[in-house]
Amino acid sequence: MEQRYQAVSAVIHDGFSIVEVASRFGVSRQTIHSWLLKYEKSGLPGLTNHTHKPKGCSHQISSAVDVLICEMRRRNPGWGPRRIEFELAKMSTEQMPSRSAIYRAIKRANLIDPHARRRRDEKFKRWERAAPMELWQFDVVGGIYLEDGSELKCLTGLDDHSRYCVSAGLMHRANSRSVCDHLQTSLDRYGIPQEILTDNGKVFTGRFNSQKDVEVLFDKICRENGVEHLLTAPRSPTTTGKIERFHRTLRSEFLMEKRFDSFEQAQVQLDNFVAYYNQQRPHQSLDMQTPSVKFNVSAPIPKDPSSIHALGPQGTWAARRIGGNGVISIAWQQISIGKHRAGQDVDVLITESMVHVYYKDELLKTALRSNSKEVRKKRASVLRKLS
Repeated sequence: MEQRYQAVSAVIHDGFSIVEVASRFGVSRQTIHSWLLKYEKSGLPGLTNHTHKPKGCSHQISSAVDVLICEMRRRNPGWGPRRIEFELAKMSTEQMPSRSAIYRAIKRANLIDPHARRRRDEKFKRWERAAPMELWQFDVVGGIYLEDGSELKCLTGLDDHSRYCVSAGLMHRANSRSVCDHLQTSLDRYGIPQEILTDNGKVFTGRFNSQKDVEVLFDKICRENGVEHLLTAPRSPTTTGKIERFHRTLRSEFLMEKRFDSFEQAQVQLDNFVAYYNQQRPHQSLDMQTPSVKFNVSAPIPKDPSSIHALGPQGTWAARRIGGNGVISIAWQQISIGKHRAGQDVDVLITESMVHVYYKDELLKTALRSNSKEVRKKRASVLRKLS
C-alpha cells in the first residue's frame, strides 16, 4: 500500500510522468493508471489490497441446498447422486444442482465410503425381456428373524422386464408345498407368464435328484399352466441377477437387522415394503421410473384393437408358444391351434367365460373357458396327487 501511495504521490504532487513512475517502480503504465483511478475514487483506502474473489457464482449451490443434500445422504446411505438429484427435482427446489455438484457436496462432507468400488466389467451387458409377463425370476431368501430367534424364509419373484415384485411370501420352512402355494397365489393374482427362471434348488426342480424322471410340484404347476420353466447353470447366480439385486435392496432398506414379533406382523410389514417398492420407489435401471409404470399385465395387445372391442370387457393377457402337437395350455385347459402353427408365439386374452388366441393381428381361435368350479376341482385334485 505504501509503494502504491508513493507512486501516486510522485505523479500528482511531484509532477513526474506516468512512464517515469512506472519505470521507477517496475510496473506497467496500466497499473499506475489503475492506482490513480482508485485513489481519485476512494482516497487512501482505495489503494489497500482487495480480494479478487467474485461476489457470486451462478453454478455454486447455496448452503441450504448443500445441507439438504447431506441430510438426504445421512438418512439414506444407499442414495447416490442420481437418486438425490431425482428427489430434489420432486421437491421443486429453487436452485437445482447438477449431479456432479451433488457428488462434490457429499464428498466434501465425507459421506462417501473411502474404499473404492469394484469397477464393472467392460464386457458386462444388461439384458432384459422386451415386455412384461415374458419372464419371471424366482428365488428363496432367508435372514428374516422373529423375536424368539426362529428364521423365516421368503419366496421372492420379479418380473424381468419391469422389476415388478410379483411374489414376497413368507414361510416357516421352504418346502415344496409352501413355495408352490405362493407361486399359485402369484399366478392367480397377476396372470400366467410365458417363462419362469429359477436356480437348481430342490423345491424348484428334480434335475439333480437320484431319480432322474421325477417331476416336482413346481414343475407340475408350470406345465399345467403352460409356463416354460428355465433353470440356471450350476453355480451361476448372475443369471438370476435381478432377483439377487432385489434381495440386496430387501436387506438394506427393509430388514436392517430388525426382528418381528410374529409371522403375521412380518408378512404385513413385508407387504407394505413391496407396495412401496412397486408403486413409489424409483428404479435407476428404469430411468427412475417405478416398476408399476412398466409392469402392464394387459400387454401385449394386438396392433389392431378393433377386433377386441367386440369381445366385451378385456381380461388378462398371457403369452404362449404353440407346442409341437399344436396345443397350448392356458387357464388349466388345453386348446388345439393346429400342428401347422407349431413353434409360433401367440397372445391369449382370458376373460371370465372365453379364451381368445391371437397371432399378431389375426384371431386364431375362440374357446369357452372351463367352468370356474371345475377348474378349482381339477387344480385341487392335481395338488393332492402331487403331494
